[in-house]
Order: sequence, then C-alpha cells, then structure tokens
Amino acid sequence: MKVIRTVSEVQEWSATERSAGNTIGFVPTMGALHQGHAELFAQSVDENSRTVVSIFVNSLQFNSASDLEAYPRQLEQDKVIAEKQNVDVLFVPNHEEMYPNSFSSTISAGPIAAHMEGLHRPGHFDGVATVVVKLLNAVTPDIAYFGLKDFQQLAVIRTVVRDLNLKCHIIGVPTVRNESGLALSSRNSRLSPESLTQAPSVYAVLLEMATQARERETTTTALKAHFTSAMKPFSAAKIEYIEIVDSVTLHPVNTAKAGSTICVAVWFEDVRLIDNISI
Repeated sequence: MKVIRTVSEVQEWSATERSAGNTIGFVPTMGALHQGHAELFAQSVDENSRTVVSIFVNSLQFNSASDLEAYPRQLEQDKVIAEKQNVDVLFVPNHEEMYPNSFSSTISAGPIAAHMEGLHRPGHFDGVATVVVKLLNAVTPDIAYFGLKDFQQLAVIRTVVRDLNLKCHIIGVPTVRNESGLALSSRNSRLSPESLTQAPSVYAVLLEMATQARERETTTTALKAHFTSAMKPFSAAKIEYIEIVDSVTLHPVNTAKAGSTICVAVWFEDVRLIDNISI
C-alpha cells in the first residue's frame, strides 16, 4: 500500500492509473477506522481496479474546538486496517496541504442541509461539501463510497456532485452494526460503560417504529412521541432531534410510509450519536 501526502502526488498517481485503463474507487474518511469503514473499502476493492482511502480530520465540519480536539487519531492502526483490505493508496494530507494560508473558497451545501444535522450543527455541511469536493478533485475517482449511517451527509454529497457536474458516481453502503445493533462509529470509543450499554436502545426503538409504520399508516407526530417515550428509561440519553423525511429530497413528511426515513440524533452523556432507518 502506497502512502501519499500531497494533492499533486495523488493527482499524478490517478492520472497514471487512468492512462493505464484502471478504474478508481475512493473512500474518504477522518480515520479512527473500524469494520464499517472496512466494508466500504471491500466494496470499492471488489468494484474497481484501484482503491484510494483518504484520512483527513476536517476542521471545517466541526462546530466545537473541543470536539475537534477529542476526535480519535490512530494513523498507525488505520494503516494496518486499510492494508488488510487491499487498499492501494492511503492519501493522508495535513491541514496545510488541504487549507493553505491563501485558502478562501468554500461551498454552500444549500437547502438540503438546512435541517436535522444542519440545524443543530450550523456550517457543518458546508465544511463537508468543501472538503469532499477538494478530495474528489484530488483523487478523481470513478466511484466514491459513503456509509448510509450518515444519511443526510450522503444526500448532501449527491446533491453537490450533481449540481457542480462532478464526474463521479456516489454509492451509499448499508450501515454496519455490532451484535447489539449499535451503528459502528469512531465516536463509540468515547462512550462510557453505562452509555455503551444504553446506546443500542436507539436502533431497537427505530426498528419498532419502522415496523409500526410498515404495518399501518402512522403520523410523524405519533412516531416522535413513541421515540421520546421509549427512550425515557435510559438515563444517559438525551434526544437532540427525531425527524421523519422523504428519503430522496429529505423534506419532512406528515405520515411515515414507504419512501421515508426516520433520522435521529441522541446524546449519551458527552457523546453525540446519529442513526436512521428507512421504511
């Protein structure tokens, strides 16, 4: 596995691979890799001639300096995980490489980013859109892979790629969960033992809600009330939001039915977790 640290070098590598007729798959990450990332890598390796994984903790998408500082960094462990998955290139730029002193251009993620995560994390998706476009322009992949756990992020990226005429196909990969149903996340390592025990309740309740919505037409008001009530016994949990949206446009809907997705954000002590389930 080759490690590349500059935009110019990864662009040169990509151009060489393209001239040889190879297709390139790409998985952008912020590191602290886990089995969920490994599934993305595996799909890319299976569907492309070459696979690139980036590791860059993007300061533009954090709303708090303490959250940025606390984000886990474990590059040597990440290298081992990527290499085991037969990743060809690990692109590891530093902050100055991605955002030099002269950097001043950013991307607005638009209306699709205005609620849910965007409402509670102002500017977050502008930062995501900016870094993803920069990474896509550096790697120039044929396909880029993103996890469905970050449901709104995936929708934002698809919109930005479409609107800016970027020549890259965006693939959403199903959420990977542990045996208790907890969605794998780099933030899980920060959960206390109590929170780690309680956090799987989020997906368990989402499953109940999806079953209810599939069996009979259910109002979003009723589903929100159900989620709030079901989470009350879990002392470490604090609900930030629960929204039911159209799975494509992300517009809020009044009735949960096929083609809609339930999205939630819940704090467990000082760790914020998100999850979703499509109906």
